[in-house]
Amino acid sequence: MGFTGCFVCGFIFVLSLLDAAFAQIVYSVQEEVNKGTVVGNIAKDLNINVHDLEYRMFKIVTGSNKKYFDLNLKTGVLFVSERIDREELCLSNPKCSLNIEALATNPHNLYRVEIKILDINDNAPQFPVKVFTLNITEMASPGERYLLPVAEDIDVGSNSLKEYKLSLNDHFTIDTQSDEQSVFAELVLNKPLDREKQATMKLMLTGVDGGKPPKSGTLNIIINVMDVNDNNPVFSQPLYKVKLKENFAVGTKVTSVSASDLDEGINREIIYSFVGHGKKQDLFTILPATGDIMVNGHVDYEENPAIELRVQASDKGSPPRSTHCKVLIEVLDENDNAPEINMTPLLDNVKEDTKSGTAVALVTVSDKDGGKNGIVHCALKGAYPFKLESSYNNHYSLVVDGPLDREGVSHYNITITATDEGTPSLSNSSIIIVHIADVNDNAPHFPASVINTYLSENSQAGGLITKVTADDSDTGENAELSYSLLESSSSNVPITTLININSLTGEIFSLQSFNHEETKRFQFNVLATDSGVPPLSSNVTVNVFILDKNDNSPVILQPYSESGSVNTENIPYSAEAGYFVAKIRAVDADSAYNGLLSYHLTEPKGTNLFRIGTNTGEIKTRRRMSDNDLKTHPLIITVSDNGEPSLSQLCLWMLWLWRIWMTYRHRSDKFQLRRRVFQI
Repeated sequence: MGFTGCFVCGFIFVLSLLDAAFAQIVYSVQEEVNKGTVVGNIAKDLNINVHDLEYRMFKIVTGSNKKYFDLNLKTGVLFVSERIDREELCLSNPKCSLNIEALATNPHNLYRVEIKILDINDNAPQFPVKVFTLNITEMASPGERYLLPVAEDIDVGSNSLKEYKLSLNDHFTIDTQSDEQSVFAELVLNKPLDREKQATMKLMLTGVDGGKPPKSGTLNIIINVMDVNDNNPVFSQPLYKVKLKENFAVGTKVTSVSASDLDEGINREIIYSFVGHGKKQDLFTILPATGDIMVNGHVDYEENPAIELRVQASDKGSPPRSTHCKVLIEVLDENDNAPEINMTPLLDNVKEDTKSGTAVALVTVSDKDGGKNGIVHCALKGAYPFKLESSYNNHYSLVVDGPLDREGVSHYNITITATDEGTPSLSNSSIIIVHIADVNDNAPHFPASVINTYLSENSQAGGLITKVTADDSDTGENAELSYSLLESSSSNVPITTLININSLTGEIFSLQSFNHEETKRFQFNVLATDSGVPPLSSNVTVNVFILDKNDNSPVILQPYSESGSVNTENIPYSAEAGYFVAKIRAVDADSAYNGLLSYHLTEPKGTNLFRIGTNTGEIKTRRRMSDNDLKTHPLIITVSDNGEPSLSQLCLWMLWLWRIWMTYRHRSDKFQLRRRVFQI
């Protein structure tokens, strides 16, 4: 395959294509291989262009704390990234494999990869003791057998313990036997012993596994040749079977074994003991005098579902004789392990426009218990726009199952609960936080559809008229707003010649000074646009009202407004008080109070002959004229507005009064009062 170390990995084949989104590949690799060892080429085996790996963001999801494998995105090669110890992963289970997922996006695909971990011969057989002592009577007959301690090898298959070898000697041979649990050996006497010739013998037993090259462990056997005790104890049955619930208290009786001896006296008194069988033996103890087997440690179904004990019955003869039996203990499972939940997020953030069915996390549940106690059901606790979809076995995908709205809910604390079928059932919960990422789905919003603002006339160009502000429920760039002016087709003057807007702040400034008498109001639209892709916008109508200032003086209307004009009135000499003389009319271009006019009259002191209506401008006599009145009356008429400060206009009159004969007093309509008006 073009890489060093490939001889330790075996590419098996693509097992099946479940559908467009799921496929499973099976590889195999030996334990303890070097980091970087190639397992297989995922791109080639899935028929995926290697250049698409980076684009589709392929990644390996292991579902465990250790990442044993990783993917080279440039070559498509799956390689070993952590030390793999089969015994650590699978103990003595003959089948050992790791399941990982290869995840791709654009589009979303999930590929199942099973990697079988192949055993290597990295463990030698080990005996539970270094020295084993046998007391054998010299009267022992050829063919008698003696059970020896069993060697253990945690490797499996061909690398496990296969045979025993005995050092060369004249009296004994070895007979190796095997069952489903172990390979054990019995020492067979071939030639009678003679204590007088040799009281003690030292042999060496070697346990050899089937590895290439093989590994081995040794046991020193010391044989003490004893005098006659010619009957062996005999167990009531060669095999005892018992069922035991896990977690039983220390000291609980499991069962009893019983043996008898045809000898008499001390030679028939029996002592019971275990023949060494490793760590499993430490879980129990046997009462030497009764053969009662008691719990001595924590019996755990998950560690040891079945336990085999070898019990030896020895008499007290000199030398003692012994025999053995087998005790098989079936450990019954109790629901003492709650389910475990492992979650692997697939997306850092989930966009609010993500389609239903998109996977956001992988969920794996497990339970160490067996049977119904180990059957686990997984569900979401609460209502969310997400759901769990079962992949296979206890593997689930957390997928989107409804519309998402970041403006409504920015993140979800999703509680996943796993419950087993035990009685009573046990459960466990875990929380995964899913953050919702913003998309540009909200247009800018003005607080009102129309904004009214006011500007004093004659204000300097460049002054601030008003400020428009919109808000946007989105975040980030989607909420960054810019403001612009919209031209109106109904306006004769381009709005951009009148005003300018700050695109960032929404502040609107005048480009000229406005005259209330010419323009009382103008209208325009402001557009607010966000920075999203694509951008969204909305507009608001702005009415600018030009406020009047008192910048126009009153103007007296004709005929009294013409400079040098002459007007005459007929005034009867006997005119009564309140006689109408004339009416002054004036206008003011300003509005409201600034255009509200009042009329005031100024006479020489002491005359008190005329008065003027403050609101109407009508001049009337205040009293009857007398012979003492002056013939000439200068009058000053002042027209004032109501502004602050008030502006006014003056009108100067010169009145000549003519004496009239008494006989014409009643024909006053034929006589006139000549008046000369001078306007100032």
